[in-house]
Order: sequence, then C-alpha cells, then structure tokens
Amino acid sequence: MSLITLTINDKEIKVENGVTILQAARMLNITIPTLCHLNMHDGKTTNHPGSCRVCMVEVTGRRNLAPACSTPATNGMIIKTNSIRAIKARRTVLELILSDHPQDCLLCEKNTACELQKLAAELGIREIHYKGEMSTYPIDRSSSSIVRNLDKCILCRRCETMCNEIQTVGVLSGVGRGFETVVSPAFDLPLIETTCTFCGQCVAVCPTGALTEVNNTSKVWNALGQSAKIVVVQTAPAVRAALGEEFGLPLGTSVTGKMVAALRALGFTKVFDTNFAADLTIMEEASEFAHRLQHGGRLPMLTSCCPAWVNFFEHQFNDLLDIPSTCKSPQQMWGAVAKTYLAQKMNITAKDMIVVSVMPCLAKKYEAARAEMSTNEVPDVDIVISTRELAKMIKEAGIDFNSLPDEDFDNPLGESTGAGVIFGTSGGVMEAALRTAYEWLTNETLENVNFEAVRGMEGIKEASVKINDIDVKVAIASGLGNARKLLEAIREGESTYHLIEIMACPGGCINGGGQPYSNDYEDILAKRMSVLYNEDKNKAIRKSHDNPSIKKIYEEFLGEPYGVKAHELLHTQYVKRK
Repeated sequence: MSLITLTINDKEIKVENGVTILQAARMLNITIPTLCHLNMHDGKTTNHPGSCRVCMVEVTGRRNLAPACSTPATNGMIIKTNSIRAIKARRTVLELILSDHPQDCLLCEKNTACELQKLAAELGIREIHYKGEMSTYPIDRSSSSIVRNLDKCILCRRCETMCNEIQTVGVLSGVGRGFETVVSPAFDLPLIETTCTFCGQCVAVCPTGALTEVNNTSKVWNALGQSAKIVVVQTAPAVRAALGEEFGLPLGTSVTGKMVAALRALGFTKVFDTNFAADLTIMEEASEFAHRLQHGGRLPMLTSCCPAWVNFFEHQFNDLLDIPSTCKSPQQMWGAVAKTYLAQKMNITAKDMIVVSVMPCLAKKYEAARAEMSTNEVPDVDIVISTRELAKMIKEAGIDFNSLPDEDFDNPLGESTGAGVIFGTSGGVMEAALRTAYEWLTNETLENVNFEAVRGMEGIKEASVKINDIDVKVAIASGLGNARKLLEAIREGESTYHLIEIMACPGGCINGGGQPYSNDYEDILAKRMSVLYNEDKNKAIRKSHDNPSIKKIYEEFLGEPYGVKAHELLHTQYVKRK
C-alpha cells in the first residue's frame, strides 16, 4: 500500500492512500467534531455520508470547505481544522440543525447521552440565530420495543446504514426530498407493520432521541409497589458485563454480586439468574439436536435463543421454519418455570407473581409480548427492562452502586454453570451445547471444555468436532447480515453444517440494543466478552447437565428432557410473517 504525505494544523503525517482527512487527523490526536460519521460493528463498514457537515475543514487551494469524514486525503494536502472559517461553519451548521430540533432536552430519553447535546455544549452554543418552520411528525409507539420520534432525526443516516448494510433487514431508508426528507420505513409504516426485527441496533447508533427504547421503568416501579404481588427478577448474562459502565467502573468489570445487591435494594422479592434457564435451554436444545442427529431429523438445526433473529427468519426465510430449534429462549423458559415450578414452591398462583427481566436486548420486550410466550394464558414474562433502564432505576433510588457488597442469587432458579454465562457472547450458545451434546452422545467425559474455535468477534465462525464417528460441523453467525449468508446457503442446499448458532447483534448479547451506549465497539466488546469467559473459567461446574438445580427440576417437575412436560412449557412454534 503506497503512502502519501499531508499536513494537518502544521503537523506532517504519512498515511496509506485512501485514508480520509478525519482518519488522518485522529492519528495525530486532532479532534474534528462529527455527528453522521460512525465506524460500524463489522470493522469494515463506515457511515460517512458527509450529510451533517459538522466536520468541515479548510483545505489549501480549495474554494469550499471539505467534509473531513468523506474527503480522501491526497499527497501534499495542507489542512486547517481550527481556522476561523472552519469553526464558524461548524457553529452555523450546528445552529441550523438545532433550529429544526425540539428543545425538550430535560424530558428526552437521550438526555445526557445525546451526541447533539454534547456537541452543542462543546461548541459553546447558547443561542440559536435561525428561526423558521419546525418539522413535526407523529411519534411511532406501535411496537413494544422501539419508539421513533422523527422530530429529533438529524438525517445522519447511521440507522439506515446499520439496518441495510450490517443487518440487511432493509426497513429504514431516506424518504422525501429537501426539507421534507426523513429516514423512515416505506410509506411511513409504523415499525410493527414492517419487517423490523427489533434488534435495537438502530437505537444503539442513533446520536439523538430519534430512536429510543420503550421505557418500562415506571411499570416496574408500579409492580414493586403492589403489596399483593410477589415480584421476582431475572438477569441475563450480558447485563453483568456492561452494567458497571453506567457507574464509571472500568470496562470489563464484572458486577454480578453488586447487581444482585442493587436489585434486592430496589425491592424485588427474589433475584434470580437467567443463566439457570440458559442451562435449561441447553438440556432441551442438546436433546433436540441429539434426537435429530440420531433419527435423521432436519439438519442443520439452528439455535433459537435470539428473538430478533427469530423475527428475521419468520419474515424473510419463513420457508425454513422447520430448521430452528423449537426451544424457547432462556428468558421465556425462566418465566415459564417461575410461574409453575417456583410458584408451587412458594405456594402461590401464577397470577400472584410478576416476572421482570433485565435484558441487554430490546427484542426481548417484543418477545415477551408474543402470544405464543404464555402458559395457560398467563404471560411467561410480564415486564422487560434493558441494562440502561436498570441503571436508571438504581440511580433514581439513590443507591451507591459501587460500594454495594457482593450478594448471591436466590435459589432454586439462580444456580448456574459456566456454560450458562457464556450465552451472552457470540459462540457461547454453541460452546455450551457442544459441552453437553458431546458427553451425551459419546458417554465420555469431556476433559477440555473450551472450544476456542467458536470464540471471537468474527462475523462467521466455523468448527468441526469429532463426536463418535461423525465430524459434527458447526457455524456461528454474528449479526443478521452474516446470518443471511448462512440462511441463503441452506435455502440453496449448499450447507453442510449440522448445528448453527445465530445472534442478531454483532458480537452477541454483549452488544445488545439495550446495553450502555458506546461508539468504541472493538475495545468495549472485547472487554465485555472477557467478563463472561472469566466467569465461566472460575465456575466450579462448567457443563449445563451437571447443574444440581437443573437435575432437580427434571426429577421433581419436568420429567425427561425433551419430554411431554418440557415441550408444554419450554418449547414454542414459529409463524410465517408478511
């Protein structure tokens, strides 16, 4: 790769040909403000349409200012990022954006987390000199996961790039022209009437309050205030890997014990671990896989823990409905056994119990509302909040999170293995399934439970595991764009895999749409991932089928794995969606 030389603010630098002015400036630790620019999760795709014009710089010899995020550097280029002309242009552009933006920051869901708000503060904008017509649109609250408020859209197109290029869902695109332009579904349909998977990746990259989650914190407070109800909570594995970020703790800090203590302090009757249900899922999923493998069943089998991916294939690959496992997700399995097995032990009815889930994922809100996710017409899960929402509740209650002592989960639905905790990262479900399936099919003890080949941030990972006389071929897809590649291969009869794990969010649940906001994907996801693998490594039991509480629930209540009772409570069916 040939190098070119350019000068930025009197500093000379050599860069590879094709690098943008913005990238070159960052190599020199020179800050150029941006709004529309964003490096996406796959490490290859960048959103740099140059649409916001906040990153304007002065280039010697050019009459007009240049957008740094989309202008390639050239040999001999001389750039000023801090000239009076560039600074004035940025202020003008930002004031124009603000002139067509609601001024309700105190009430906005993204208050203190809004990049537009932050940039206005950094540029010292205290007055808007431009007055005129304001765009107004109806707020889309059609789904149980995502709220769309186009009044707050700044046309950065980040959500469009995420939805179309990374996730390949194709719901969002630019509609209209000029002042009437919006980023919206076709025909301005409400999200619930589109092929949206509610993965929440658009929410994760939106710099303003144009896309936010449905806030369920008030529902939880109301539930906790009902003395006649028993309110229990379950927490997903990825939550503990990121919650500490909301309280200023270093990236990669595990806060499992503090999280449990905080939930008790909030007033929950019992605090449980979704990892228990992850172990339960492996019991059912490994049994189903073994059954298909031994009896000529439909292969490859696809894991079904991710509700956004389930929604994706129900809409776009519904000719393959017989391929995914019929297992419910761990969230829903936990809710189902809580309102039956746990309720019996507590001597209450299902209707006396309120199940709250803390999840890293916005699609979990949608999943809990699905008609299939109920037992005897009682929803398995009543309320779902995100990692961000839990952090807000802890702060609202005035709890000093960082000084809390570590506490343990309640039992019997709180005991889990290392296999359960790694569900929160791409490859974790596959690794957990292989640990159990190998021992069940070979009747041999698996000494080394680490399947390194299925770990990491690659979009598609492959591995082969010798089980008896079969080379079991597995694949892991992280992100819906990568899932599409595997699904199209299956549709065309080109797949040779036996088992496939799919997670909608790049990197898995650690990167869910409900996790703390961050644009530093590569570093932050690696550290969140390390939390889960370290917790797995330090667990005394690392295989789901060795969990004593799992053995007990089958002995006392469920009967055989993949049996009649298990099917009734822990399995589901899929729907062709238009």
